Amino acid sequence: MRHDVTFPLYVEVDEIYNLACPASPVHYQHDPVQTTKTSVHGAINMLGLAKRLRARILQASTSEVYGDPDVHPQPEDYWGRVNPIGFRSCYDEGKRCAETLFFDYWRQHRLRIKVARIFNTYGPRMHPNDGRVVSNFIVQALLARDITIYGDGAQTRAFCYVDDLIDGLIRLMKTKDEVTGPINIGNPDEFSIATLAAMVIDLTGSRSRLVHRPRPQDDPRQRRPDISNAKAVLGWSPRIPLAEGLKKTITYFEGLLREPGMREALAGEMS
Repeated sequence: MRHDVTFPLYVEVDEIYNLACPASPVHYQHDPVQTTKTSVHGAINMLGLAKRLRARILQASTSEVYGDPDVHPQPEDYWGRVNPIGFRSCYDEGKRCAETLFFDYWRQHRLRIKVARIFNTYGPRMHPNDGRVVSNFIVQALLARDITIYGDGAQTRAFCYVDDLIDGLIRLMKTKDEVTGPINIGNPDEFSIATLAAMVIDLTGSRSRLVHRPRPQDDPRQRRPDISNAKAVLGWSPRIPLAEGLKKTITYFEGLLREPGMREALAGEMS
């Protein structure tokens, strides 16, 4: 079913995973008003559906609620350091408001909620123009284009392979009703953006050069989850290291670029 969550949805279900929202800065900044509406109106509509059905509902929140953190790694009880009027705030504050709505519905209506804070997921089936760093670097390397690093490349991220993420979300959904979260779901292994670029070049055998562009406003300098709660409550921790996950993702994009016209189309869009 294709549906816009900013409008009410009428279906009969037992569980709801609310993952609706663009997650790439390129995409969510394209229409920031719609991004905020997706997070806020979407949460209201999905919570209304869950209330009517008495269904369990899981909110895919984000590490972006921590903003550019001054606590590292980030535990769930850290309130964050977010610019509420910046270019990223449509996503950051939209997700923070969605969390507020979830906990208000839990307190006021005893809804069975689960909130996961997702950290930098990657893997096969990402859109080649997704705009996030892993897909950007892989596509640029496979096309032998310059690899674009925003800033000096010293900023860090923790990359979680999609299979590990899905396992964590399912485990959270299956917990007892008193487990609401928020719970960080991410890989605690921290890498600089420059290190990621070097890994992609090595794994693809590319001759791409590194080029630097100005660092975007409010781009976090550090990002790594404290997953103590995920380990203790869900019995979860990621199993797929970055090098292995990158190989799987590169294989996917290599196949995609072999499709008729795809290489030329992407090369044109990136020129």
